[in-house]
This record gives sequence, structure tokens and C-alpha cells, in this order.
Amino acid sequence: MLDLAPAVAAVRSFNRAYTKVIGLLDEGLVKSPYTLTEVRVLFEVAHAAGEGASVARIREDLGLDAGYLSRILARLDDEGMVVKGRAVDDARRGTVMLTERGWSVFSGLEERSSEQIAALLSQLGEAERGRLVEAMAQVGALLKLDVATGREVTVRPPRAGDYGWVVERHGMLYATERGFDETFEADVARIVADYAAHHDKDRERFWIAEAGGRRLGCVACVRRDSADGVETAQLRILLVEPSARGLGLGRRLVQECVEFARAAGYERMMLYTVDGLTAAHRIYRDVGFEIVHQEAVEMWGHYLVEQEWQMNLT
Repeated sequence: MLDLAPAVAAVRSFNRAYTKVIGLLDEGLVKSPYTLTEVRVLFEVAHAAGEGASVARIREDLGLDAGYLSRILARLDDEGMVVKGRAVDDARRGTVMLTERGWSVFSGLEERSSEQIAALLSQLGEAERGRLVEAMAQVGALLKLDVATGREVTVRPPRAGDYGWVVERHGMLYATERGFDETFEADVARIVADYAAHHDKDRERFWIAEAGGRRLGCVACVRRDSADGVETAQLRILLVEPSARGLGLGRRLVQECVEFARAAGYERMMLYTVDGLTAAHRIYRDVGFEIVHQEAVEMWGHYLVEQEWQMNLT
């Protein structure tokens, strides 16, 4: 029988500690006269578009009893924070919008909440903050929570810890999604170590994609020796985290790599991949790569079809 007791105890212990740290058990959230639930209602109303927030939708999204929500809205209405109405397309559907006073109060609550979290984060170094944000994102992904980062994705050079992350995430993701064995992670480790120790700073480049301190992907452009004397660049170790797929990040990383190779004076770009990576292959083809060679191979614990893709840069 599966023993969940240790994990349950660990999660409950964390919940107790964190709710105490950020004051969720206080009578008023962030030293305000409003409870956590009341502030959550204000948040839902503030972020509704158009004709106002649907009362039924707020009740559903927050899992509130109809009578409890009605009392909260009545209090906010009495204090001049919200105004109630009816949906234009359905008079039976109640709506609610913030008043000018409501926006003022909500903005103050948002500011104090941000200041509170900033004070916590200021006790950590930059690398620790990045680890914290990444860990929270992983919790959200594992529990399938609707957690939006609200942050723009940036593509930057690698920093301390990034190379290790690239190796670990390749090993983990490809083991989970394709069943590759440890020899795949070992190959990635050799590629990354060789780049870190010997890359040409003018003609080779490595990129890490991140949002809010959380790493979302990577790619590298390195020099490739060619028998025909054509200056050739190789695209290597493209990876996009599952939580960031479908957002165009893979295409952005590939294009970044291609544009750098062209600007660096390479005449051709190539890459190796294997069959079954449909999303990546679609990007390669759209950008301009074509398959020039493929053969059956045995590696990483599987029988695969290895493919060589190329594109001219001139």
C-alpha cells in the first residue's frame, strides 16, 4: 500500500509555516480591514473585463457558498467599493464592478502585498530567488495549478548553475518523455562541458530562456568542422520546458541561433536530431532546414532514426 503519510506531513508543515509568514491567518490581510477571501473577491472583480465580473463565475472560481459571497459583496457595496449590475445579454446574471474608491483600495492592497513579498525575497541572493521561483513553478506544474507568471520571457547568456540545469533537464525530460537511458544525459554533459571549457566567444553562443527567474529553455550554436570547407555552424541542445511549450519559445530559440550564425559569417547551419520529435522538426522545417541524411542507429537505449538537417545561410 502506498504510504503518503511522510509527504502529507511535509506539505502540511510547509503550509502552516508559509501562511504564518505571509499573514494569511491574521484578522486582516496585509494589515487591512479585509480578510483573505474578501481580497480574493476584489482581485476577481478588478481583473474582469468588459461589463464587469460575473457573480456566478466568482462563486465558481473561488468555491464560495452563494450566501457567503452575497454577504461579502453586500459589505463591499455598503462601503462604496463595488457597484452591482446585470449582464447586458442576460438580465438574470448578476455582475459587479469596482468603483473609483474600490480601485484605490485594491491598488493599495496590491502594493502592500508586493512590498511584503519583496521584503521576503530581499533576504535571498539572486541565484536563491531564481531557485525559489523555479521551485514554485514546478509545484504549480506538478499539481496542475493555474499559475500565471505574468512575466516576459527573456533570452540571455548562461550564468552560474545554468550548465548543470541544462544537463539535468535534458536527462530528466528525455527519460520521462522518450525513455532515453543515462547515456543520453552523459552525451549532453559532454557537449555542455566542452562548450563551457573551450568555446569561441566570437563565433559560438549559448542561450538560456527564462521568465521571472525560472529557466524555460536553452539552445547553443557551435562551430562544426566540415569536409567540404564550407563554414558550418551546428545548432545543439534545444530544449523547452513542458510548461512553456506552445508559446513559440522553441521557434524563438532556433531563430536566435540561426540569426547569430548568419551574423557570425557562417555559410551553412546543420543539426542532428532523431525521429519522433515532431514539434521540433516542424520548427526546423519552417525556419528553412531540410533533411540531408538519415540512418537507423542504436543509442540511448533505443533503436532510433538519426537525422541530419541543413540549411544555407548565404
